[in-house]
Amino acid sequence: MSSLIVVHPPSPEGGRRVTSHGETLGTAYGLTDLIEYLGRTGLDVATIDLYDDAIIDWRGGNHLVWGREAE
Repeated sequence: MSSLIVVHPPSPEGGRRVTSHGETLGTAYGLTDLIEYLGRTGLDVATIDLYDDAIIDWRGGNHLVWGREAE
């Protein structure tokens, strides 16, 4: 089974595209944005485990990488 949420690698301009089942939820520039998108999918953001790879697939860096610093 694939993850519910994919956080894609940082773009050259900064930020990371966030998708759910192939649908773009938006571009996150930090955890605040990501948590907003997770809430929109119906996930309980109060109990979400950002390290649970069944829920979130981090590509191109973990939750600390959001912009050009990944290059």
